[in-house]
Amino acid sequence: MLFVTQKFLIFFLVVFTAYWLIPWKRPRVWLLLVASYYFYFCFNQWLALVVASSSVADYLLARGMDRAPRSSWVRPGLLAASLVMNLGLLCYFKYANFFLDSLYSIAGYTPGRDDFLEVILPVGISFYTFEAINYTVDVYRGKIHAERNLDYFLLFILFFPHLVAGPIVRASDFLPQIDRPKHLTWTRLAVGGRQIVLGLFKKMVIADRMALLVDPVFAHPGNYETAVVWMAAVAYSIQIYCDFSGYSDIALGTARLLGYRLTINFAMPFAATDISMLWRRWHISLSTWIRDYVYIPLGGNRGSPVRTSLNLLAAMTLCGLWHGANWTFVVWGAMNGAYLIVHRIFRWGVRDLTAFRAALETVPGTALRITMTFTAFTLAMVVFRSPNFDTAKHVFARLFVPSAGLGCPVPPVTFWTFAVIVFAAHLFASRPANWVRWQQASPAFRGVAIAGAVFATLILAPANTWTFIYFQF
Repeated sequence: MLFVTQKFLIFFLVVFTAYWLIPWKRPRVWLLLVASYYFYFCFNQWLALVVASSSVADYLLARGMDRAPRSSWVRPGLLAASLVMNLGLLCYFKYANFFLDSLYSIAGYTPGRDDFLEVILPVGISFYTFEAINYTVDVYRGKIHAERNLDYFLLFILFFPHLVAGPIVRASDFLPQIDRPKHLTWTRLAVGGRQIVLGLFKKMVIADRMALLVDPVFAHPGNYETAVVWMAAVAYSIQIYCDFSGYSDIALGTARLLGYRLTINFAMPFAATDISMLWRRWHISLSTWIRDYVYIPLGGNRGSPVRTSLNLLAAMTLCGLWHGANWTFVVWGAMNGAYLIVHRIFRWGVRDLTAFRAALETVPGTALRITMTFTAFTLAMVVFRSPNFDTAKHVFARLFVPSAGLGCPVPPVTFWTFAVIVFAAHLFASRPANWVRWQQASPAFRGVAIAGAVFATLILAPANTWTFIYFQF
C-alpha cells in the first residue's frame, strides 16, 4: 500500500475521518492499531504476524527488566534475549542468504537454487528492529520505564506512517504523545497537508523523473558517454534524497494530521559544507541511532585518534550493512567512514592555519566545500546504487576516463531543471531568515504556493511510479 497510490489515499481518509469522529482517547489508539496492522497485512499476512509477535515479546521482556532489581542477573539476561530475538529475526530474514552466498564464495562452491533459503524479506524490518532495540536498551539503562499498556507499545512499533521506511522513532519521544490530548485544528491541517504535498512533489515529480535517467545508465554504463554518466551519478543522489525525504515528509504529514509528531529525518543535507555535517543532516534518525547505540558504546571519540578512527569506520560499515545484504552496501558504509576519518585529520591539520580557515569561510570557499562534499557523497552513492562491483567499476571507468557513447536517455533540460530546483531549495531553506519570511507570508500566498505544488505534481509526474527505494531496507 504505497503512499502515492489511490488505495492508500482511501485508506487514510477513512482512518482520518473515523479517528477524529471518535471522542475518546483509548478507542482512537485501538483504531490506529487496527489500521496499522491492516496496513502491514496488505504487504504480507504472515510477516505481519511475525512483527506483532516479536513486539509482544519485547513488551513482556521490557516489563520483566523494569521489575527486576538493578543488581540482578535477570536484567542483562532479558536484554540479551530481546537482542538475540530481534537481531536473529533481522539476520534470518535479511542476511541468511547473503551469509550463505559469502560462505559458498569463500569455499569456491557454486551453489544451486536449493542451496539457498526461501525467505521473504519483511518490508521495513530494519526500521522496526532498530526501534525495538532502542526501546529495550533504554529500559535496561533506566532511561525510560517499560510501557505498561500493551496497546500503547504496539502502536509505537506498528504506527503505519513510519512502519515501512521510518523515520526510526524513539520510544521516549513517541510513547508520551499517546496520552496527550489531541484536537483537530486548522494549523494541524495546514502543516500536515503542506508536508504531504511537499513529499509527493519530491517523490512523484523529482525522484521518479530522475529514475528515467538513472535506471538505463546504471543498467548499461558502458554504453553512455562520460558526461551522461556524470549526470546519472548526480541524478541518483538527487533521486534517493527526494525519494527518501519525500517518504519521510509524507510520514511526518500523515502523523501530524493524526496528532503525532515524528522525528525530522532530513535537514537540507546538500547544503552541508563537510561530510560530518552532511551525516548530521542525512537520515537523521539512523545517524543518531548509530551514534547512540554503536559509536558511543564502542568508545566514541574518548580514546586515541586511532581508536576514534576505528570506531568511526566500524559504525559506518555497520550502517552500510544495515542498508542491505550486499557487499556494495558494506563498502559504501566503509567509504563514508573513511570520509569522516579524513575530515577529522584535515580539521586537525589546519587547526593553526588561520588564514586558510578564513578563506574557507568566504563565499567561494564555502561553495568549494559544498561542491567537494556533494561530489564525495555522489561517488560513494555510485557504489550504493550499483547491484554489484562490476557495475560500479564500469561506472567509475566512465566517470574518470573520457569516453564517447550514447547521449542522455531523457532531455537534458529535465535533469538540469530539477537539479537547479533541488539545490536552490537547499540554499534557500538553509538560511533561517528565509523560513521566517515564509511563516510571515500571507495565507493567500502560501495557499497559492501549495496549490501550485499540487498542480505541478499532477501534471509533471511520470506515468509510472517507482516503489520507494528504502522499502527494500
